[in-house]
Amino acid sequence: MTAGTAFAGRRLGRYAYVGFCACAFVFLVAPILVIVPLSFNAEPYFTFTEGMLRLDPDAWSLRWYRSIVEDEQWGRALANSMIIGVAATLIATTLGTVAALGLANPAMPGRRLAMGILISPMITPVIIVAVGVFFFYSNLGLAQTHLGLILAHAALGAPFVVITVTATLAGFDQTLMRAAASLGAGAITRFRRVQLPLIAPGVFSGGLFAFAASFDEVVVVLLMGGLDQRTIPRQMWSGIREQISPTILAVATLLIIFAVLVLFTVEWLRRRSIEAAA
Repeated sequence: MTAGTAFAGRRLGRYAYVGFCACAFVFLVAPILVIVPLSFNAEPYFTFTEGMLRLDPDAWSLRWYRSIVEDEQWGRALANSMIIGVAATLIATTLGTVAALGLANPAMPGRRLAMGILISPMITPVIIVAVGVFFFYSNLGLAQTHLGLILAHAALGAPFVVITVTATLAGFDQTLMRAAASLGAGAITRFRRVQLPLIAPGVFSGGLFAFAASFDEVVVVLLMGGLDQRTIPRQMWSGIREQISPTILAVATLLIIFAVLVLFTVEWLRRRSIEAAA
């Protein structure tokens, strides 16, 4: 085989690889991206109008984005999503980080069993978790309350924090903690001044995933939430079933943008963590 033939073969293989990746990207992302232009439809339809296809300026509008702010139900749903999401994220991040610190200790007995139990809400079908949470919190009087949803969402988000922080602690140099202890630093001081700054990217990444899990969750809200606890996904579900409105498409577009920002932030934190470890 000549050098020219080998070079042509490598170039053909590269083109085939790029083409395959492009097809996979279109297959996975195209159905989602269709939502974005439809959200600017001036008419209350879920299809492209003739004016939109002709790029007529009058056929495009921001009316459905304005309705998110102007409509009382959507405004209340957004407020509920933010309140429940932020509170659940703080609880999940705190508990998940503490659990990860314990799991990272080689002296802890039954670490694998504890890890399996902690991440079980992630691998268990959500409907099973939702039913269990509903019956458990109903007996405590927490059904159809913000506190009940916050605790339920915290349980769903904590596994993400446990996994990310545990992975970060795997590359943590424990000699730094021993050096701080030899200098007289207590356990809390060592964690606050030495360990936490170094594992902060993992903690923050886990918190972002926990917030995204809470913000996007709908099954638990359907069973646990009442009219006063409607979140954005719950309002979208009701909008599809009760009154079809392109406002749903506008909200979906904003959620897509939010998901992209989360992914970029996580990637930035990952690179920062690698640079810090180096």
